[in-house]
Amino acid sequence: MPANASTGPVLVVGATGHLGGQVVTALLERGKTVRALVRPSTDASKLESRGVEIARGDMLDLESLIAAMTGVDAVISTAAGYTRGGKSATDIDTIGNANLATAAHEAGVRRFVLTSILTSDQTPNVPHFWHKKLAEDKLAELGVPFVALRPGAFLDQVATMAGNPVEKGRIMWMGRRDVPLTFVLTSDLAGYLAQAVDADVRDGERIDIGWDRPVSISQAVALLSEATGTNIKARAIPPSITKAAGAVVGLFVPFVKDMASMFRWFDSGKYVADTRRQTEVFGKPPTAENAVNALAAELRR
Repeated sequence: MPANASTGPVLVVGATGHLGGQVVTALLERGKTVRALVRPSTDASKLESRGVEIARGDMLDLESLIAAMTGVDAVISTAAGYTRGGKSATDIDTIGNANLATAAHEAGVRRFVLTSILTSDQTPNVPHFWHKKLAEDKLAELGVPFVALRPGAFLDQVATMAGNPVEKGRIMWMGRRDVPLTFVLTSDLAGYLAQAVDADVRDGERIDIGWDRPVSISQAVALLSEATGTNIKARAIPPSITKAAGAVVGLFVPFVKDMASMFRWFDSGKYVADTRRQTEVFGKPPTAENAVNALAAELRR
């Protein structure tokens, strides 16, 4: 059923992050009133200067979430504890996501837009993927009207893990370089998340997000080299080393084990989006060439 668009505020969870900040921009450009959930200790002055309402709270504090959602039309969550690390990372991705669903149910929000992950329902051995699947399930269990966008790997983040690839001449990778997979750009996903607030979708839909086709990291790097006029190489850490590091270091730093499991999943060839529904809801996906050209422009700034 079509969503009944409203002029009420849209609450963005994760608004001070890389993706969340771009979602705020996309919503403001669409004329939305934006409210941001910001932890008590976090500086929100940049958001306030843009006319964003600030709701102080924490994903591990259910009452603060209910208060933040009171009176809002919709919620967009870009929160991802695994990107922050620390002792509370898993709690944010499990307890925190469950709290968001409960608060949305209590507040009666019209639509909850969840940033999920491609193939999250197939990957119990990749914790941060699986936690997104559980977040989807919790929303469904409580009857919260939601849509989950399941993006592929963020090429802009992958490309800059070891610094600017145009300057460094390399992109680091932790798996096979020849296996095609689905990539996205943060800016594109931010736009889709903002559109999803009022998109004509069914409650409970899970929508894969990607480009016109999967590409291997070698192909992506070749496109980036062409777009920037520089010689960039894909430097791969052998899978055996990645697996060993995950097994040893992962005993002390769970995030490392999680990442090693993720790259093994990438190597399976199954991390590929079905973009038919994306096309129906948001229009044709970007071509790999256009997306990489956009990334090249970002890297030159």
